Amino acid sequence: MIQIHPTPSCLTAREVSVFRSGKPIFTKLSTVIFPGQALRLVGPNGCGKSTVLRLFAGLLSPIKGNVYWANIPIKKDLSKHVNRVAYLGHKNAIKFSLTARENAKTLLTVSGRYSQSSLDRAFKMLELEHLAGLPAGLLSEGQRNRVSLARVIASFCPLWLLDEPTTGLDSAATNALENAISLHLSDGGMVIFATHSAINLGQDDKTLDPSDFACSLKLWEDI
Repeated sequence: MIQIHPTPSCLTAREVSVFRSGKPIFTKLSTVIFPGQALRLVGPNGCGKSTVLRLFAGLLSPIKGNVYWANIPIKKDLSKHVNRVAYLGHKNAIKFSLTARENAKTLLTVSGRYSQSSLDRAFKMLELEHLAGLPAGLLSEGQRNRVSLARVIASFCPLWLLDEPTTGLDSAATNALENAISLHLSDGGMVIFATHSAINLGQDDKTLDPSDFACSLKLWEDI
């Protein structure tokens, strides 16, 4: 079993409302996720899936409502919350001049999360061992995305936030990702991911569609 740090606790959004360019993306969104659970974000493009991930990462603040970790607002200590989160957005922060392994190691070292054995394990899980010494510029998009995912897997963070993690992955790599997520959940971790693709976790995960909480500007003004 992998030691996750810090110890996972429930993550809760309570009646959260978020605006973009002066317009509401969603209002009064509420959900809770416990250790060992996954939350699948679904819905059409532009409905707010990436915004939900950024919200849980502490990268943006709601105009109303709060996000809580163990019933304590994450905004009270964002630096502490950052240490709980491994976030993978649309941009994978890969440097083409560095090797695959150097990329993952550098990002983990900067965040204080580097462990050689954990990174070795992550590269093995995602079948990256034979690519570890190659410059990232020689890798395909899918291979570079696997390097970014290896950084998440090796992070020890209890909360994984993944934005379209299967982009560029073939079926074998998608299966490896599914296995990695399942192992993280079995160790008591939590995963929130946005996807248009089928990801089979072999268990019932929660589903959230931000468009269910959509609200017009006029209706918002009347609330």
